[in-house]
Amino acid sequence: SALLKNNYEVSLFEAGYSHHNFLLDVPAGFFKLVNDSKYATYHKTAPQAHLGGRENIVPQGNVLGGGTSINAQVYMRGRPQDYNEWHEILRVNNDTVGWAWSDLLPYFKNMENNNRLENEYHGKSGPLKVSDSSHINKLTDDFIKTVQELGVPLTDDFNGKAQHGVGLYQFMNRKGKRSSAAYAFIEPEINNSNLHLQLNTRVEKIIIKDNKAIGVEYRNNKGELNKKFANKEVVVAAGSFITPKLLMLSGIGNADELKLHDIGCTADLPGVGENLIDHPECPIIAKANGAYGYYKQGKGWRMIKNGLQFLLFGTGPVNSTGVEAGAFINPLSFEDLPSIQAFFVPSIYMNSDTIGLIDDDYGMSITTVVTKPLSRGKVKLKSANPIERPIIELNLLKHEKDLETMMAGQRFFLNTFKQGELGKKVKEILIPDVRDLDDAKLEAHCRKFVRTNYHPSGTAKMGADSDKMAVLDSKMRVRGIENLRVCDLSVLPNINSGNTAASAMMLGL
Repeated sequence: SALLKNNYEVSLFEAGYSHHNFLLDVPAGFFKLVNDSKYATYHKTAPQAHLGGRENIVPQGNVLGGGTSINAQVYMRGRPQDYNEWHEILRVNNDTVGWAWSDLLPYFKNMENNNRLENEYHGKSGPLKVSDSSHINKLTDDFIKTVQELGVPLTDDFNGKAQHGVGLYQFMNRKGKRSSAAYAFIEPEINNSNLHLQLNTRVEKIIIKDNKAIGVEYRNNKGELNKKFANKEVVVAAGSFITPKLLMLSGIGNADELKLHDIGCTADLPGVGENLIDHPECPIIAKANGAYGYYKQGKGWRMIKNGLQFLLFGTGPVNSTGVEAGAFINPLSFEDLPSIQAFFVPSIYMNSDTIGLIDDDYGMSITTVVTKPLSRGKVKLKSANPIERPIIELNLLKHEKDLETMMAGQRFFLNTFKQGELGKKVKEILIPDVRDLDDAKLEAHCRKFVRTNYHPSGTAKMGADSDKMAVLDSKMRVRGIENLRVCDLSVLPNINSGNTAASAMMLGL
């Protein structure tokens, strides 16, 4: 949208669908979108050696707005130290490169329209609508109180002075309607004559001549192959799986890897597809001793009642993504920066790993997430055919420190199901099996159930000139190729602490 405001002509190619859909808009639609929807592409990872050979399914938005159109809408920036770390990685000597927290905070504030907070950390006049949840389950309140009893302070703002604490999340929506990148930044320009938007259109190759990006080859919704030429720049924002794939198909990547697929090398950048980072998550699931939580709220007469309540009054469970509260803690050292993020869900967390092991019932779940994982994976080409999906090696829990942190987070939050107001409503803990839960059994539990938290990043990272694995410079320009930039989470040299959607949108400002 910034380019359009400066009177540039922009051709925008989206491989997926329009973002206009009721299920995409309403908060309660999230769990249906994660598992089975035309609005997502479900990438399957290679078997993961550190997770017992399991494959993870990682959804990617197949819709205008990408992941911001299908995610749980949690608004999280990470902490200032994340961005100061980027700044130190990118600068040479004492150069100012503009990635420090003090440089980026104005961008976060300017894009934000917060319904409650307006202070040195938050804005109220931007296009991205950020709100408190208008529906909170009683179990969520119990979770917050119980975690406080375990010594974690209450916070009313995870994006303020400090991230540490327990409390309610804020969400990218307003009055029950999602505020995605599509709604916030593209929709206001949809009638701009300088914007040429093509949906269901897949870019298959970047056209490069004399080490300069001059356009793209794309296949439209009729299957026809066409070309579009650029007078200024080509900007790639295809996500951390498809961006490196597209670069490699265009001859940009590790020369030896490209040779395996008979692709001529235009720019030998061995970092393309490397440095894949994702937040690993692991569930703790308990059965309730009464009719607590959201079980059955999306079925039968309750679904009709809740739907009517939402349509007529804008209230009720449809306003909840299910993820209402959470916490940031360091279970190994309470005084240090948080190493674990927790999500509380007032229902039993059913996914491909838990279906068949437990029954859906009244219950509750906590997922623990390692905020700064040290494990790194990679994305590789399967073939030179642009239709083929890439090979994805997430390598979750490859680094022993990630496992240690995850296990500590699991032990801490297991205690919330055993005491306080929340513990009073727990009939039994279903996952993990807490009988004689020693370190070996807890490790086995983590390796059996850890999966992606849906935040793949880093596969075309920015870096200093001295870093041979850096694909981009500090202005997100592809090294060795003129007029070519990347602008998505693949540019991150390291992942931020928490949900990544807000950071992804900030990159485009």
